[in-house]
Amino acid sequence: MLRVNKISAGYGAIQAIWDVSLRIDEGEIVAVLGANGAGKSTLVKSIAGMVVPTSGMITFAGRRIEGRDPHRISELGIAYAPEGGGLFRDMNVRENLEMGAYHRMAWDRREDTLRRVYRLFPRLEEREKKLAWTLSGGERQMLVIGRSLMARPTLCLFDEPSIGLSPLLVDESFHVIEQIREEGITVLLIEQNVRKSLAIADRAYVLETGRIVLEGEGEELLEGELINKAYLGL
Repeated sequence: MLRVNKISAGYGAIQAIWDVSLRIDEGEIVAVLGANGAGKSTLVKSIAGMVVPTSGMITFAGRRIEGRDPHRISELGIAYAPEGGGLFRDMNVRENLEMGAYHRMAWDRREDTLRRVYRLFPRLEEREKKLAWTLSGGERQMLVIGRSLMARPTLCLFDEPSIGLSPLLVDESFHVIEQIREEGITVLLIEQNVRKSLAIADRAYVLETGRIVLEGEGEELLEGELINKAYLGL
């Protein structure tokens, strides 16, 4: 479904990732793990069109997408749920969700998609008329994920969906990601929570200082010495 081939990217004179390659097959959950500053967000922003790679190639469903405008990439079927959310604070929950359905095909089917989102997140339906800034941290994260689903994507890019959440809400967040995959949506998961990510991922990649240093199946990496020593303290 998605192939990233030796992309390098950064911000002005500051390079963040070097020659990164990965693939995501249809129906998978693929995790990209690493510490703060490893380049995870730069990678996902390059896929979503928020950052233009300086070299390399990204293909989605057989089409090259590197350097395309973000809204064009969204129309192809890629949804991006950014770290921190980027919500419209003075809009209510429903209005924020509808902003995710801005392209024509998604807009025409927004009521069906909205019902689907409310099935995943009943709390959002209860808070439908509440302004985004009044929501709890967990509710805001639900809204970020829900808004990405409103675009009716085939691939979701989740950037640190568990950050800042309580342990109980972290568990719920990962459970929702599994549900999303069960509904036929492929997932690229950018996360610092190594243990929980590897527990649900089919495959994973580890980024260190902008380069892929390890890749493999989720369970295989979870049992590996490098992960246990460097990330789990075992």
